[in-house]
Amino acid sequence: MGISIDWLAFVQVFAAALIGALLVVGFYAGGLRLLVRGGRAPIVAPAEFTDAITVISEKEARRAAKAAAKAAKKSPLTDAQKRLALIGAYLSFALCGVAVLAGLALIVLH
Repeated sequence: MGISIDWLAFVQVFAAALIGALLVVGFYAGGLRLLVRGGRAPIVAPAEFTDAITVISEKEARRAAKAAAKAAKKSPLTDAQKRLALIGAYLSFALCGVAVLAGLALIVLH
């Protein structure tokens, strides 16, 4: 009695996982890039973890927010270009979500 491995199925699963990961990460990274170009840099409040990471203070967070606002004012893009970048960012995030949902549908429905 021997174990038989379907190598073609293994390669198909590997390729699907690789393509799916590239799509999700690519759409998300593109969305973040366009979001920043559109003048809406995401600013995340500092989290407090014990002994895990260095936590920035409120003063440093305010300074980072001020620097992001200043950089947004210096943007060479026109208002129409910023609006287009924001639309592209939201579309990219939507495509990221669609890729995740398509992957879940493949798992659940197959």
